[in-house]
Amino acid sequence: MAYQEFAYFYDEFNGAADYDALFAYVTGELKAHGIQDGIVADFGCGTGELTLMLAQAGYDMIGIDVSEEMLSVLRDKADALGLPLTNPMLLCQDLLQLDLYGTIRAAVSTFDTYNHIGPLENFEKAIAKAAFFMEKDGVFVFDLNTPYKHEKVLSGQTFDFDEDDAACRWGNRYDPQTGRVDLSIDIHYKDTGEDFHESFSEYSYPLDTVKALLTRYGFDPVKIADGESFGPVRPDSQRWIITAVKQYTQEADGTPA
Repeated sequence: MAYQEFAYFYDEFNGAADYDALFAYVTGELKAHGIQDGIVADFGCGTGELTLMLAQAGYDMIGIDVSEEMLSVLRDKADALGLPLTNPMLLCQDLLQLDLYGTIRAAVSTFDTYNHIGPLENFEKAIAKAAFFMEKDGVFVFDLNTPYKHEKVLSGQTFDFDEDDAACRWGNRYDPQTGRVDLSIDIHYKDTGEDFHESFSEYSYPLDTVKALLTRYGFDPVKIADGESFGPVRPDSQRWIITAVKQYTQEADGTPA
């Protein structure tokens, strides 16, 4: 999945997101595990609000996204802030084909990037890729939309957004057999009268499965919180935010070094 036309309105349509609270939680988790600086990757960075906040906080950021349009928006925002070209460094990559230049101290991934990666075998591959480039004692903080959200909140629902420049209709169709939500976005530009359509899918995974896969690839899932309140997980939590710590460095075949 790659946001294309939607990239240019993502910030407007995501305006209700509390980035300050998210930044405080993520940096709190990093610092709790001794990571106050160094190289941090933002997997699926999108337009980079969190990426830029972390760069300004002193982390050496790598912003990674499969959407060139999202990265273009991020670069414009970084330039407006006067940040150097190297922080954040931007890479246009599919997380299933992740290829970094060396190891990283930590990674973050927010707003359900890992739900978009695909069915379970793709999710597992993405976890394995993240693990391969993570230093021992490195920290991975990422969120996931929950099966509850897909089945009870999104299923069959349509959401309308009306902003100054554009209007957007966001439809959702849930498949209980696969745990997949098919999303449909229709965008209408008010100034030009142009219309655009995009579609993609999200998958959700049982929490026990997520924890088992993290463990398989050398991560210890040390903390799982509600991804919106950042408090304890509830049966009706719509998002989890997971902190996982890498237990060892590894060889190219994934085995401990």
